[in-house]
Amino acid sequence: MASISSRPCYRFIVLALLLLVYASNYIDRILVAVLAEDIKADLQLSDAQLGVLGGLAFAILYTTLSIPFAMLADRLSRTWVITVCLSVWSIFTALCGIATSFWQILSFRMGVGIGEAGGVAPSYSVVSAYFPPDQRARALAVYSLGGPIGASSGYFLGGFVAEVADWRTAFIAVGLLGLLLAPIFRIVVREPAPQPEVKEVKEVPVPVNRVFSILARQPSFWLLSWGAAIASIPGYAVLFWLPSVMQRSYALPMEAASQIVGMLVLVAGVSGLLAGGWLSEKSGKQDMAAYARRPGLALVAAAPLFLAGLYADQLWLTLPLVMVGLAMFYAWIGPSLAIVQNMVPANMRSTAPACMLLIINLVGLGAGPWIVGLISDAFSALSGPDALRQSLLASFPLFAVGGLMLMAAARRLDLRAAAA
Repeated sequence: MASISSRPCYRFIVLALLLLVYASNYIDRILVAVLAEDIKADLQLSDAQLGVLGGLAFAILYTTLSIPFAMLADRLSRTWVITVCLSVWSIFTALCGIATSFWQILSFRMGVGIGEAGGVAPSYSVVSAYFPPDQRARALAVYSLGGPIGASSGYFLGGFVAEVADWRTAFIAVGLLGLLLAPIFRIVVREPAPQPEVKEVKEVPVPVNRVFSILARQPSFWLLSWGAAIASIPGYAVLFWLPSVMQRSYALPMEAASQIVGMLVLVAGVSGLLAGGWLSEKSGKQDMAAYARRPGLALVAAAPLFLAGLYADQLWLTLPLVMVGLAMFYAWIGPSLAIVQNMVPANMRSTAPACMLLIINLVGLGAGPWIVGLISDAFSALSGPDALRQSLLASFPLFAVGGLMLMAAARRLDLRAAAA
Protein backbone atom coordinates (compact mmCIF):
# COMPACT_ATOMS: atom_id res chain seq x y z
CA MET A 1 0.00 0.00 0.00
CA ALA A 2 1.32 3.43 -0.98
CA SER A 3 2.19 5.83 1.82
CA ILE A 4 0.15 9.00 2.22
CA SER A 5 3.09 11.14 1.10
CA SER A 6 3.14 9.43 -2.31
CA ARG A 7 -0.50 10.17 -3.12
CA PRO A 8 -1.31 12.95 -5.63
CA CYS A 9 -3.55 14.72 -3.10
CA TYR A 10 -0.84 14.78 -0.43
CA ARG A 11 0.33 18.31 -1.25
CA PHE A 12 -3.19 19.57 -0.48
CA ILE A 13 -3.09 17.77 2.88
CA VAL A 14 0.22 19.50 3.56
CA LEU A 15 -1.26 22.85 2.53
CA ALA A 16 -4.26 22.29 4.83
CA LEU A 17 -2.07 21.51 7.84
CA LEU A 18 0.19 24.48 7.14
CA LEU A 19 -2.94 26.62 7.01
CA LEU A 20 -4.02 25.26 10.43
CA VAL A 21 -0.61 26.05 11.92
CA TYR A 22 -0.79 29.56 10.48
CA ALA A 23 -4.31 29.93 11.90
CA SER A 24 -2.95 28.94 15.33
CA ASN A 25 -0.28 31.62 14.84
CA TYR A 26 -2.95 34.26 14.29
CA ILE A 27 -5.28 33.09 17.05
CA ASP A 28 -2.46 33.50 19.55
CA ARG A 29 -1.47 36.83 18.03
CA ILE A 30 -4.97 38.35 18.00
CA LEU A 31 -6.05 37.37 21.52
CA VAL A 32 -4.71 40.58 23.06
CA ALA A 33 -6.92 42.58 20.67
CA VAL A 34 -10.01 40.55 21.58
CA LEU A 35 -9.40 40.79 25.32
CA ALA A 36 -7.88 44.29 25.34
CA GLU A 37 -10.60 46.01 27.35
CA ASP A 38 -10.60 43.31 30.07
CA ILE A 39 -6.78 43.21 30.21
CA LYS A 40 -6.67 47.01 30.39
CA ALA A 41 -9.10 47.09 33.33
CA ASP A 42 -7.48 44.19 35.21
CA LEU A 43 -3.84 45.27 34.83
CA GLN A 44 -4.52 49.04 34.78
CA LEU A 45 -2.92 49.69 31.38
CA SER A 46 -2.98 52.65 28.96
CA ASP A 47 -3.83 52.38 25.26
CA ALA A 48 -0.15 52.88 24.44
CA GLN A 49 0.77 49.89 26.65
CA LEU A 50 -1.93 47.78 24.99
CA GLY A 51 -0.50 48.83 21.62
CA VAL A 52 2.95 47.65 22.73
CA LEU A 53 1.51 44.27 23.75
CA GLY A 54 -0.34 43.94 20.45
CA GLY A 55 2.50 45.10 18.24
CA LEU A 56 5.94 46.22 19.32
CA ALA A 57 6.66 43.62 22.05
CA PHE A 58 5.66 40.84 19.70
CA ALA A 59 7.09 42.28 16.48
CA ILE A 60 10.66 43.07 17.56
CA LEU A 61 11.68 39.46 18.18
CA TYR A 62 9.25 38.10 15.58
CA THR A 63 10.94 40.11 12.85
CA THR A 64 14.57 39.95 13.94
CA LEU A 65 14.53 36.19 14.51
CA SER A 66 12.55 35.29 11.39
CA ILE A 67 15.65 35.40 9.17
CA PRO A 68 17.82 33.17 11.43
CA PHE A 69 14.96 30.67 11.67
CA ALA A 70 14.44 30.81 7.89
CA MET A 71 18.16 30.16 7.29
CA LEU A 72 18.02 27.24 9.72
CA ALA A 73 15.03 25.85 7.83
CA ASP A 74 16.82 26.21 4.48
CA ARG A 75 19.78 24.23 5.88
CA LEU A 76 18.04 21.61 8.01
CA SER A 77 14.40 20.51 8.29
CA ARG A 78 11.65 23.01 7.63
CA THR A 79 9.00 20.77 9.19
CA TRP A 80 10.97 20.36 12.43
CA VAL A 81 11.51 24.11 12.70
CA ILE A 82 7.77 24.72 12.25
CA THR A 83 6.86 22.03 14.83
CA VAL A 84 9.23 23.30 17.53
CA CYS A 85 8.23 26.92 17.00
CA LEU A 86 4.51 26.05 17.13
CA SER A 87 5.12 24.43 20.53
CA VAL A 88 7.07 27.44 21.80
CA TRP A 89 4.51 30.09 20.85
CA SER A 90 1.68 27.95 22.27
CA ILE A 91 3.45 27.59 25.65
CA PHE A 92 4.02 31.35 25.93
CA THR A 93 0.42 32.06 24.91
CA ALA A 94 -0.78 29.89 27.79
CA LEU A 95 1.62 31.69 30.16
CA CYS A 96 -0.01 35.04 29.29
CA GLY A 97 -3.00 33.78 31.24
CA ILE A 98 -1.07 33.86 34.52
CA ALA A 99 0.43 37.36 34.10
CA THR A 100 -0.26 39.80 36.94
CA SER A 101 1.50 42.91 35.63
CA PHE A 102 2.36 44.74 32.41
CA TRP A 103 5.97 43.57 32.53
CA GLN A 104 5.02 39.91 32.98
CA ILE A 105 2.58 39.84 30.08
CA LEU A 106 5.08 41.85 28.02
CA SER A 107 7.77 39.19 28.54
CA PHE A 108 5.33 36.38 27.68
CA ARG A 109 4.24 38.21 24.51
CA MET A 110 7.89 38.48 23.52
CA GLY A 111 8.10 34.70 23.96
CA VAL A 112 5.15 34.31 21.60
CA GLY A 113 7.05 36.45 19.08
CA ILE A 114 10.14 34.23 19.38
CA GLY A 115 8.10 31.12 18.58
CA GLU A 116 6.10 32.63 15.74
CA ALA A 117 9.30 33.90 14.10
CA GLY A 118 9.97 30.35 12.89
CA GLY A 119 6.52 29.53 11.55
CA VAL A 120 5.80 31.57 8.44
CA ALA A 121 8.92 31.76 6.26
CA PRO A 122 9.68 28.00 6.39
CA SER A 123 6.02 27.37 5.54
CA TYR A 124 6.32 29.54 2.43
CA SER A 125 9.26 27.40 1.37
CA VAL A 126 7.34 24.17 1.96
CA VAL A 127 4.43 25.47 -0.14
CA SER A 128 6.82 26.45 -2.95
CA ALA A 129 8.43 23.01 -2.83
CA TYR A 130 5.09 21.23 -3.28
CA PHE A 131 3.54 23.55 -5.89
CA PRO A 132 4.96 24.53 -9.34
CA PRO A 133 5.69 28.20 -10.16
CA ASP A 134 2.47 28.77 -12.11
CA GLN A 135 0.40 27.70 -9.06
CA ARG A 136 2.38 29.35 -6.27
CA ALA A 137 0.46 32.63 -6.03
CA ARG A 138 -2.78 30.71 -5.57
CA ALA A 139 -1.25 28.21 -3.13
CA LEU A 140 0.36 31.00 -1.10
CA ALA A 141 -2.93 32.87 -1.08
CA VAL A 142 -4.70 29.73 0.22
CA TYR A 143 -2.00 29.28 2.87
CA SER A 144 -2.42 32.93 3.84
CA LEU A 145 -6.10 32.23 4.56
CA GLY A 146 -4.76 31.02 7.89
CA GLY A 147 -4.45 34.71 8.79
CA PRO A 148 -8.13 35.71 8.54
CA ILE A 149 -9.36 32.26 9.58
CA GLY A 150 -7.11 32.34 12.64
CA ALA A 151 -7.92 35.97 13.43
CA SER A 152 -11.67 35.40 13.17
CA SER A 153 -11.39 32.21 15.23
CA GLY A 154 -9.45 34.17 17.83
CA TYR A 155 -12.16 36.84 17.97
CA PHE A 156 -14.93 34.25 18.32
CA LEU A 157 -13.11 31.88 20.69
CA GLY A 158 -11.50 34.59 22.83
CA GLY A 159 -14.75 36.52 23.22
CA PHE A 160 -16.73 33.40 24.06
CA VAL A 161 -14.29 31.99 26.62
CA ALA A 162 -13.79 35.39 28.25
CA GLU A 163 -17.55 35.81 28.55
CA VAL A 164 -18.02 32.33 30.04
CA ALA A 165 -14.90 32.43 32.25
CA ASP A 166 -12.33 35.25 32.00
CA TRP A 167 -9.52 36.57 29.81
CA ARG A 168 -6.90 34.41 31.58
CA THR A 169 -8.75 31.19 30.76
CA ALA A 170 -8.93 32.24 27.10
CA PHE A 171 -5.12 32.49 26.84
CA ILE A 172 -4.58 29.13 28.57
CA ALA A 173 -7.18 27.32 26.42
CA VAL A 174 -5.77 28.64 23.13
CA GLY A 175 -2.20 27.75 24.14
CA LEU A 176 -3.21 24.18 24.90
CA LEU A 177 -4.90 23.83 21.50
CA GLY A 178 -1.63 24.76 19.78
CA LEU A 179 0.27 22.15 21.81
CA LEU A 180 -2.19 19.49 20.62
CA LEU A 181 -1.68 20.48 16.97
CA ALA A 182 2.16 20.28 17.07
CA PRO A 183 2.58 16.46 17.15
CA ILE A 184 -0.14 15.97 14.52
CA PHE A 185 1.68 18.31 12.15
CA ARG A 186 5.04 16.59 12.72
CA ILE A 187 3.64 13.09 12.10
CA VAL A 188 1.72 13.90 8.92
CA VAL A 189 3.86 16.49 7.10
CA ARG A 190 7.02 15.14 5.46
CA GLU A 191 10.02 17.28 4.61
CA PRO A 192 9.75 17.92 0.83
CA ALA A 193 12.43 16.26 -1.28
CA PRO A 194 14.90 18.57 -3.09
CA GLN A 195 13.85 19.45 -6.62
CA PRO A 196 16.07 17.76 -9.24
CA GLU A 197 17.19 21.01 -10.78
CA VAL A 198 18.48 22.38 -7.44
CA LYS A 199 19.77 19.18 -5.90
CA GLU A 200 23.41 20.22 -6.09
CA VAL A 201 22.91 23.61 -4.42
CA LYS A 202 20.30 22.54 -1.87
CA GLU A 203 22.90 21.21 0.52
CA VAL A 204 25.17 24.27 0.27
CA PRO A 205 24.44 26.82 3.04
CA VAL A 206 23.44 30.18 1.59
CA PRO A 207 24.50 33.18 3.72
CA VAL A 208 21.75 35.70 4.39
CA ASN A 209 23.91 38.46 2.93
CA ARG A 210 23.90 36.67 -0.43
CA VAL A 211 20.12 36.32 -0.38
CA PHE A 212 19.74 39.93 0.64
CA SER A 213 22.23 41.11 -1.99
CA ILE A 214 20.15 39.46 -4.73
CA LEU A 215 17.02 41.16 -3.45
CA ALA A 216 18.67 44.49 -2.69
CA ARG A 217 19.79 44.91 -6.31
CA GLN A 218 16.15 44.98 -7.38
CA PRO A 219 14.28 48.26 -6.82
CA SER A 220 11.01 46.35 -6.99
CA PHE A 221 11.92 44.51 -3.76
CA TRP A 222 12.26 47.77 -1.85
CA LEU A 223 9.09 49.21 -3.32
CA LEU A 224 7.13 46.04 -2.55
CA SER A 225 8.47 45.73 0.98
CA TRP A 226 8.09 49.36 2.01
CA GLY A 227 4.79 49.77 0.23
CA ALA A 228 3.33 46.77 2.04
CA ALA A 229 4.92 47.93 5.32
CA ILE A 230 3.40 51.41 5.11
CA ALA A 231 -0.03 50.01 4.21
CA SER A 232 0.27 47.54 7.09
CA ILE A 233 0.49 50.33 9.69
CA PRO A 234 -3.25 51.11 9.47
CA GLY A 235 -4.00 47.50 8.46
CA TYR A 236 -2.60 45.94 11.62
CA ALA A 237 -3.98 48.83 13.69
CA VAL A 238 -7.50 48.04 12.44
CA LEU A 239 -7.11 44.33 13.19
CA PHE A 240 -5.93 45.10 16.73
CA TRP A 241 -8.14 48.05 17.72
CA LEU A 242 -11.43 47.39 15.92
CA PRO A 243 -12.97 45.30 18.76
CA SER A 244 -12.18 48.13 21.21
CA VAL A 245 -13.63 50.74 18.81
CA MET A 246 -16.83 48.69 18.59
CA GLN A 247 -17.07 48.70 22.39
CA ARG A 248 -16.10 52.35 23.00
CA SER A 249 -17.63 54.24 20.06
CA TYR A 250 -20.56 51.94 19.21
CA ALA A 251 -21.38 50.79 22.78
CA LEU A 252 -21.32 47.06 21.99
CA PRO A 253 -20.60 44.45 24.68
CA MET A 254 -17.33 42.51 24.32
CA GLU A 255 -18.83 39.25 23.04
CA ALA A 256 -20.95 41.02 20.40
CA ALA A 257 -18.00 43.17 19.32
CA SER A 258 -15.70 40.15 18.98
CA GLN A 259 -18.31 38.22 16.97
CA ILE A 260 -18.92 41.11 14.58
CA VAL A 261 -15.22 41.78 14.03
CA GLY A 262 -14.56 38.04 13.68
CA MET A 263 -17.15 37.78 10.89
CA LEU A 264 -15.78 40.89 9.17
CA VAL A 265 -12.23 39.55 9.20
CA LEU A 266 -13.27 36.07 8.04
CA VAL A 267 -15.33 37.25 5.06
CA ALA A 268 -12.97 40.07 4.09
CA GLY A 269 -9.78 38.07 4.58
CA VAL A 270 -10.88 34.98 2.66
CA SER A 271 -12.39 36.92 -0.23
CA GLY A 272 -9.50 39.40 -0.42
CA LEU A 273 -6.75 36.78 -0.33
CA LEU A 274 -8.39 34.48 -2.87
CA ALA A 275 -9.40 37.29 -5.21
CA GLY A 276 -5.97 38.92 -5.00
CA GLY A 277 -4.17 35.66 -5.76
CA TRP A 278 -6.56 34.56 -8.51
CA LEU A 279 -6.77 37.90 -10.33
CA SER A 280 -3.03 38.51 -10.18
CA GLU A 281 -2.24 34.96 -11.30
CA LYS A 282 -4.71 35.18 -14.20
CA SER A 283 -3.29 38.48 -15.42
CA GLY A 284 0.29 37.53 -14.54
CA LYS A 285 0.40 34.77 -17.14
CA GLN A 286 0.75 37.51 -19.74
CA ASP A 287 2.20 40.27 -17.53
CA MET A 288 4.09 39.49 -14.30
CA ALA A 289 3.76 43.13 -13.27
CA ALA A 290 0.07 42.46 -12.54
CA TYR A 291 1.21 40.61 -9.40
CA ALA A 292 2.03 44.02 -7.91
CA ARG A 293 -0.22 46.36 -9.90
CA ARG A 294 -3.58 44.88 -8.93
CA PRO A 295 -2.88 44.66 -5.18
CA GLY A 296 -1.56 48.23 -5.36
CA LEU A 297 -4.84 49.43 -6.85
CA ALA A 298 -6.72 47.54 -4.12
CA LEU A 299 -4.78 49.32 -1.37
CA VAL A 300 -5.41 52.73 -2.94
CA ALA A 301 -9.15 51.92 -3.00
CA ALA A 302 -9.08 50.75 0.64
CA ALA A 303 -8.27 54.21 2.07
CA PRO A 304 -11.57 56.00 1.27
CA LEU A 305 -13.59 52.90 2.21
CA PHE A 306 -12.12 52.82 5.71
CA LEU A 307 -12.45 56.58 6.14
CA ALA A 308 -16.12 56.55 5.13
CA GLY A 309 -16.83 53.46 7.21
CA LEU A 310 -15.47 54.75 10.51
CA TYR A 311 -16.76 58.29 9.99
CA ALA A 312 -20.27 56.81 9.92
CA ASP A 313 -22.03 56.45 13.26
CA GLN A 314 -24.48 53.79 12.05
CA LEU A 315 -23.26 50.19 12.21
CA TRP A 316 -25.34 49.20 9.17
CA LEU A 317 -23.15 51.56 7.09
CA THR A 318 -19.86 51.12 8.95
CA LEU A 319 -19.66 47.34 8.75
CA PRO A 320 -19.97 46.78 4.96
CA LEU A 321 -17.54 49.61 4.16
CA VAL A 322 -14.95 48.33 6.63
CA MET A 323 -15.41 44.76 5.38
CA VAL A 324 -14.73 45.73 1.75
CA GLY A 325 -11.77 47.85 2.87
CA LEU A 326 -10.31 44.89 4.77
CA ALA A 327 -10.72 42.69 1.68
CA MET A 328 -8.76 45.25 -0.33
CA PHE A 329 -6.02 45.23 2.33
CA TYR A 330 -5.65 41.45 2.26
CA ALA A 331 -5.34 41.35 -1.55
CA TRP A 332 -1.62 42.24 -1.61
CA ILE A 333 -0.35 39.26 0.40
CA GLY A 334 -0.33 36.25 -1.95
CA PRO A 335 0.83 38.04 -5.14
CA SER A 336 3.60 40.01 -3.42
CA LEU A 337 5.01 36.93 -1.70
CA ALA A 338 4.90 35.02 -4.97
CA ILE A 339 7.00 37.75 -6.60
CA VAL A 340 9.64 37.60 -3.87
CA GLN A 341 9.70 33.79 -4.08
CA ASN A 342 10.47 34.10 -7.79
CA MET A 343 13.25 36.65 -7.27
CA VAL A 344 15.69 34.06 -5.89
CA PRO A 345 16.80 30.46 -6.59
CA ALA A 346 14.84 27.63 -4.95
CA ASN A 347 17.30 27.09 -2.08
CA MET A 348 16.72 30.63 -0.81
CA ARG A 349 12.92 30.58 -0.69
CA SER A 350 12.63 30.53 3.09
CA THR A 351 15.10 33.36 3.63
CA ALA A 352 13.84 35.65 0.83
CA PRO A 353 10.30 36.21 2.16
CA ALA A 354 11.76 36.53 5.66
CA CYS A 355 13.73 39.55 4.42
CA MET A 356 10.53 41.11 3.11
CA LEU A 357 8.53 40.19 6.22
CA LEU A 358 11.20 41.71 8.47
CA ILE A 359 10.48 45.12 6.97
CA ILE A 360 6.71 44.68 6.81
CA ASN A 361 6.23 43.34 10.32
CA LEU A 362 8.69 45.62 12.08
CA VAL A 363 7.06 48.70 10.56
CA GLY A 364 3.43 47.62 10.21
CA LEU A 365 2.86 45.13 13.00
CA GLY A 366 5.34 46.74 15.39
CA ALA A 367 4.38 50.38 14.93
CA GLY A 368 0.73 50.27 13.84
CA PRO A 369 -1.12 49.33 17.07
CA TRP A 370 1.36 51.25 19.22
CA ILE A 371 1.17 54.52 17.26
CA VAL A 372 -2.62 54.44 17.22
CA GLY A 373 -2.60 53.73 20.97
CA LEU A 374 -0.30 56.71 21.61
CA ILE A 375 -2.53 59.03 19.58
CA SER A 376 -5.60 57.69 21.39
CA ASP A 377 -4.06 58.49 24.79
CA ALA A 378 -3.24 62.01 23.57
CA PHE A 379 -6.78 62.57 22.23
CA SER A 380 -8.56 61.04 25.23
CA ALA A 381 -8.76 64.29 27.22
CA LEU A 382 -10.64 65.99 24.36
CA SER A 383 -12.55 63.14 22.76
CA GLY A 384 -13.10 60.65 25.56
CA PRO A 385 -14.09 57.14 24.45
CA ASP A 386 -14.16 58.24 20.77
CA ALA A 387 -10.43 59.09 20.79
CA LEU A 388 -9.50 55.61 19.59
CA ARG A 389 -11.72 55.83 16.52
CA GLN A 390 -10.29 59.24 15.65
CA SER A 391 -6.71 57.98 15.93
CA LEU A 392 -7.53 55.13 13.54
CA LEU A 393 -9.05 57.56 11.06
CA ALA A 394 -5.83 59.58 11.05
CA SER A 395 -3.85 56.53 9.85
CA PHE A 396 -5.97 55.48 6.84
CA PRO A 397 -4.31 57.67 4.13
CA LEU A 398 -1.26 55.40 4.51
CA PHE A 399 -3.18 52.70 2.61
CA ALA A 400 -3.03 54.86 -0.52
CA VAL A 401 0.69 55.61 -0.02
CA GLY A 402 1.51 51.90 0.22
CA GLY A 403 -0.66 51.06 -2.78
CA LEU A 404 1.07 53.63 -4.97
CA MET A 405 4.44 52.11 -4.02
CA LEU A 406 3.25 48.64 -5.05
CA MET A 407 2.11 50.05 -8.38
CA ALA A 408 5.54 51.66 -8.81
CA ALA A 409 7.12 48.25 -8.08
CA ALA A 410 5.16 46.78 -10.99
CA ARG A 411 7.00 49.13 -13.36
CA ARG A 412 10.45 48.06 -12.04
CA LEU A 413 9.91 44.29 -11.81
CA ASP A 414 12.92 42.17 -12.72
CA LEU A 415 13.01 38.42 -12.04
CA ARG A 416 16.29 37.63 -13.80
CA ALA A 417 18.10 37.12 -10.48
CA ALA A 418 16.11 33.94 -9.84
CA ALA A 419 17.96 32.29 -12.69
CA ALA A 420 21.37 33.33 -11.41
